[in-house]
Amino acid sequence: MSQFSVRCVVYRGGTSRGILFHEKDLPTNKELKHKIFLEGIDAYNPSQVNGLGSGTSHTSKIMVISEPTVEGADLDYTFYQIGIGEQVVDDKGTCGNLMAAIGAFAVDEGLVSTNSNDDFVTVSAFNKNINKMIKMKVPLSNGKAKVSGDYLMPGVVTPGAKVMVNILSPGGGKTGKTIPIGLKTKIVTSKRIYEASFIDIVNPFVYVAASEFGIVGSELNHVVGANHELLSELEEIRLKMAVAGGIAKNEDEAKNIPSIPKIAIVASPHDYVTSAGKHINANDIDIVAKMVSMKKFHRTFAGSGLYNLASSALLEGTVPNQYSRKKDGSVEQIIRIGHPEGIAEVRVALTKEQADVASVGLDRTARRIIKGDLYIPKK
Repeated sequence: MSQFSVRCVVYRGGTSRGILFHEKDLPTNKELKHKIFLEGIDAYNPSQVNGLGSGTSHTSKIMVISEPTVEGADLDYTFYQIGIGEQVVDDKGTCGNLMAAIGAFAVDEGLVSTNSNDDFVTVSAFNKNINKMIKMKVPLSNGKAKVSGDYLMPGVVTPGAKVMVNILSPGGGKTGKTIPIGLKTKIVTSKRIYEASFIDIVNPFVYVAASEFGIVGSELNHVVGANHELLSELEEIRLKMAVAGGIAKNEDEAKNIPSIPKIAIVASPHDYVTSAGKHINANDIDIVAKMVSMKKFHRTFAGSGLYNLASSALLEGTVPNQYSRKKDGSVEQIIRIGHPEGIAEVRVALTKEQADVASVGLDRTARRIIKGDLYIPKK
């Protein structure tokens, strides 16, 4: 079988890994471009053994970087979530973790000007998925993106150089409103009635209390991916909320948009043990959560979800707000989210009236892994 090649770069950003392309290196034909994405990750096999994925939603990702079209931006980019065992190329949502990789890529590829004496550079990137401007403060070493550092983020066992990511006016990227259908909504499934919140910040998310499923205390972080009954019920809620929130016209259409809205179950702060055996004290966190991505429980918590959940915890009347540690009402705060692999601290700045979110930020690390030719079968 003959093959053709495309130039690409593989980066880890936060707890995600993806293939990054310059748009100029890709064909303009949409079908051929999507074939490159599907083959490159290997969407066809659940293990993704025949490509650069590894069978998880946080490693089945593509970023395409293009010339800036918005004033003040250094570049534009589009994110694609690729299927796992199914031919899905979904550009409806975005990735919060790989935003850090976009900043490092911009520096390493010479898309922003740097000085060998500078300690950092600010990269402004326009995310075309959600039509939002992303600001990244990227640390430098001799004019290139710095990799080594002492910042250890949950989900990565090796410390690195801290990349500060901030999203300006993050609400309403997909629906036009941060809270498109009210603070809480009743959803009726084939089993029962649930109370859920649909919040559109960075990526649209649906939140349901863990107690609605009989999950209490430290049990939340021991919910395993093989719990097909729970996953099935969460997927039914997600599909119904996708329709209610205007993401899809009906549930059949919602099935074809698996990346959004994502869904998570939340609980009040409690002691628990991470997947690595580390004890988390309830006093060190403001809320605990576990999320589903592409029909599987996420190993950690998506970056876009951290942005969304931290913001939702401060928006009075939402499900996350109901279960989070009450805050002092300050306009800007740090929300500490307990997830299966540790604690994530998210910066949230509310608007003056505290009814919406002005900005949300997260510290990540990023690393270039490989640059070269990606081979695609001609078939």
